[in-house]
Amino acid sequence: MTNDQTEQDRSHQNSLYPEDQQKVDAFLKRGVNSVERKPFRPGRLLIMLVVVVMGLSIFSQWLARWAGVY
Repeated sequence: MTNDQTEQDRSHQNSLYPEDQQKVDAFLKRGVNSVERKPFRPGRLLIMLVVVVMGLSIFSQWLARWAGVY
């Protein structure tokens, strides 16, 4: 193994001291970071966005007809 390969391999290793890593792990386990969340679903968000925009569009068309604009 050459010197460059050794440096590249070290770049993927943990660079924290064990005490610091314990502090990071403890921080990640408390408060907001400790809550397990469902995976983000962009398709569901897109569908909700389309439904809301269509609903507001239909409501605005109805309101314009009701007010006599059309």
